[in-house]
Amino acid sequence: MSKTGSQERKMVKTYLDELPKGDEAFIQAEEKKSRKERKILPEGCRDSVLYRDVMRIAWPSLVELLLTSLVSMADMIMVGSIPLYGDDAISAVSLSNQPKFIFLSLLIALNVGVTAAVARARGEGDHEKANDTLRQGLVISLAVCIFGSVVGFAFAEPLVRFMANSGLNDNILAMSTSYLKIQMAGFLTMGITTTFTAALRGSGNSKLPMVYNLTANLINVCGNYLLINGHFGFPAMGVVGASIATVIGQTVALLIALWAVGTGKYYFKVLLTDFFRGFKLDKVIIGRIVKVGIPSLAEQFVMRVGIILFSRQVASLGDISFTTHQVCMNIQSLTFNLGQAMAVSSTSLVGQSLGKRRPDMAEHYSRRCSRLGMWISLALGLFFAFFGKYVVALYSDTSAVLEASVPVMILLGIMQPIQTPQFILSGSLRGAGDTKVTAVITMMGVLIMRPLIAYVTINMLDLGLMGAWYAIAMDQITRTTLVRLRYGTGKWKKIVL
Repeated sequence: MSKTGSQERKMVKTYLDELPKGDEAFIQAEEKKSRKERKILPEGCRDSVLYRDVMRIAWPSLVELLLTSLVSMADMIMVGSIPLYGDDAISAVSLSNQPKFIFLSLLIALNVGVTAAVARARGEGDHEKANDTLRQGLVISLAVCIFGSVVGFAFAEPLVRFMANSGLNDNILAMSTSYLKIQMAGFLTMGITTTFTAALRGSGNSKLPMVYNLTANLINVCGNYLLINGHFGFPAMGVVGASIATVIGQTVALLIALWAVGTGKYYFKVLLTDFFRGFKLDKVIIGRIVKVGIPSLAEQFVMRVGIILFSRQVASLGDISFTTHQVCMNIQSLTFNLGQAMAVSSTSLVGQSLGKRRPDMAEHYSRRCSRLGMWISLALGLFFAFFGKYVVALYSDTSAVLEASVPVMILLGIMQPIQTPQFILSGSLRGAGDTKVTAVITMMGVLIMRPLIAYVTINMLDLGLMGAWYAIAMDQITRTTLVRLRYGTGKWKKIVL
């Protein structure tokens, strides 16, 4: 078997691979079709085939994201079990995650460009371009990781104090600073792994990221058990132990990713020795990544700034409200997994379809991703609306926290079928490289609307924690509406990378 054949053994095959590549005449014919005509599938194609393609990419991502969130949930539950100051520990971990995610957002944004560029190259049938895109993405990620590690570690305490907004006690601040320093010291392992994941998903391979990320999560949970409260002779290190366990798990994930990609059996071929020899910068490929990544970077940045401003307002409500808020936000992040998993599938299939000059297939795949997401989100919403209190009870047995969480969880359930389409359609737009508009929409919702409404509902209407969650709901409704309108224009199908 040839080298190329060996590399393609692990490549996910879809119905799109069997279709002929489109040309200019085909694209012009598609543009003339009515909305009703565009819904008609190509001759010989069935709904079941497209749903199969969507799920082949989405299910590993869904399993990975779901179990990753369950591990995050387990982290919170385990640190919440620390004797005497469990609720403080929950607040400390949540507080320190915000500045960490600021640096992580830089990588997430640039990796959107990697995913879109790899998907286009895969659709074009240009394996070398896809491989070179991964290499250039790793160069960028390495620089961002080094910068983030140094700044995050050196300024850990000021970052935590800024986040606290003078609303939390000194014990929480001290634990949060220690946790953040360890996270930033190991930031390189997380950052490089996310770039491998982005490239693999762009090629349609979501199983390998599932394997190494789930391995990392398993190690994380085991490490938590050994190091948080101390078992089998290990010291009881509290939140410091939880942070160390997370970094160890992330390191293992990176080692597995490096080994797998180094074998050349998973579409890409990148060796560890390439890092020591250095990669030659390719202005064309970096330009392609940056073209998509910079607007996404702006989106991620304004999102994090907006969340920080919002979190500072909630922190000012005091320990009980902040703990309840962080528990409910952790549960909400679990619900994001459905939309994110379907978005992974949508991004990959839309990017590959446009790379093959088949805008019709991009629309067919995107539409089916949205349908699947909506059906599942309705069921998920009902579950959280009726049983949310019992989920919160896994985190904390404090009666005040449980009581405050009931109306929040009902609202969270109502939000499910509203927020899920936003994730999926945004994934379709990103797969097409249409990231500028999504950045503006995010800025309007998270940076302007959410903090502004929260300020009014918390400080002027005195609605407390529910005021903050009304602001979240209004933000989600607005962003979903605007994303739908942008998708409906069809302009994303004409973007050239």
